[in-house]
Formats: sequence, C-alpha cells, structure tokens
Amino acid sequence: MNLWGNAREGSNVQTGLQPGRRSQTQDPGAPAVLVRGVSRAYAGRDGVPVQALADISLHADTNELLAVVGPSGCGKTTLLELICGLQPCETGSIECAPAALMPQRDLLLPWLNALDNAALALRIARAPRAHARERAAELFAELGLAGFEQAHPHELSGGMRQRVAFVRTLLSGKELLCLDEPFGALDAITRAEMHTWLAGALRIQARTVVLVTHDVEEAVVLADRVAVLSARPGRVVEELEVGLERPRSRTDPEVVALRERALIALGRGKACDEA
Repeated sequence: MNLWGNAREGSNVQTGLQPGRRSQTQDPGAPAVLVRGVSRAYAGRDGVPVQALADISLHADTNELLAVVGPSGCGKTTLLELICGLQPCETGSIECAPAALMPQRDLLLPWLNALDNAALALRIARAPRAHARERAAELFAELGLAGFEQAHPHELSGGMRQRVAFVRTLLSGKELLCLDEPFGALDAITRAEMHTWLAGALRIQARTVVLVTHDVEEAVVLADRVAVLSARPGRVVEELEVGLERPRSRTDPEVVALRERALIALGRGKACDEA
C-alpha cells in the first residue's frame, strides 16, 4: 500500500515538487475535496456492525487547511482513509484531488538517512535515486532541514522525524495532503514549534490539507476552518470559520474564544450521542 502516493489513482506519482494534476473527472472550479453523505461501518467481534461514520458531509477548498476535530474513536482516521481511497464508501460519495496520507507515526525506515527517507515517495515512483535525492535536498533547504540530510532516524528528535515525514508526503506531488494527528506524540513545547513550522512550510509549498486531531487548540491555531465531529458514529455537528491572520498563538483572545466554541460543540455532539 503506497501511503505517499495516491491510492485513489494507483502508482501515478508525480516526481517534481509541484502538485499533481487534478483528476480529469473533477470540475476545475470544485472544492479540492468534497465529502457528501458518507457512512462507514465495520464488522464487530460479536457480528454486530460498528458504525464509525454516519452521513458525514464536508469540503475543503483549494489550498485551504481544514481541521477535523473529534473525540477518540469517532472515525477521524477512517475519514482520511476514505478520502485517500484506502477504504470504500458504503453510502455517499467523495470527490477529491489526488491525495497523499501522512499517518500518525512517522514510519521512517531506520536503515535510511533522513534525505533518503524523504525521497522514498519518489523512489517508489521509480524516479532515479540521484533525482529523488536532489528534489528532497531542495525541500530540506527550503524548510529548514539543511544539515540533517545524513542523520538516521534514531539520531533525530520527534519533531525532526515528523518534519522529514512531512517532506516525504510533500514529495508525492499531490494536491491534497491528509495528515492524521501528526503531532499527537510530541511534547507541548515541540508541538507548538511544529505548528509554527507547518504554517511556514505551507506558505512555501501551498497544498490543500485535511488535518485530523483531537486537540481543539491545535485545530484553531492551524486551520482556516474547523469541522467538529460527534462521538461515534462520527458526524459533523458544527463548522467554525477561523478567519484569523497567521501566525497565531494559543493565548490570542480570538483563538481562546474559538476553542471554547469548539469545545461546546464537542460537548453537544457527545450529549446527542448519549441521548
């Protein structure tokens, strides 16, 4: 399974730094991702289906960062895998640009150095090693990773490993990046540093991003819009327009106010589920 290419379009991975082309069946003026009435269930151990998502609808515009926030087990990862074509929809439809998934763990290969780990997306696409390394080195220089090219994963901090994993995802050349709680395992100080780094990286290499997180504050600090999901089965209970200039701080009054609105929406979603 090629997480860094586009599962929805097989092995058609771009080998440059620019985003890949939009699907030929997608309207050029349409959102980068459009999810309409999608549901997904799994077979439970006792044979009773477990409903992960229920009639969920949302969208992300081109170069927008949409954060999807919700409690653990509400189907956030399932949603990303549906968008990336790694799972089938049972009902509804998903129209999206070519997508690449960055999973929760960095999945760096311990026998490769940082540069070769980042270049892996291009190597999977059968790009020559020298070409793949050259492209990866360009992004290392642009995104503040110069000097760490020869370091192996065990020599990198958690934040640095996530940066290398993000560069690998960028090098897939896809228009749409699906990030699955990429900073969840980091300490608070490193997580705040990564928020600043990610915002800067996306200014340099613009992409549409769907970011899944259970951290409401992270969602508001990073996103253009926040979709709040209920407890399982996940469904959208509210969408919040952030509309704040970057960079943002978690102590900004506007950020605090939006965080509280999101927390209220989360509580409302949980209450509806229990009812």
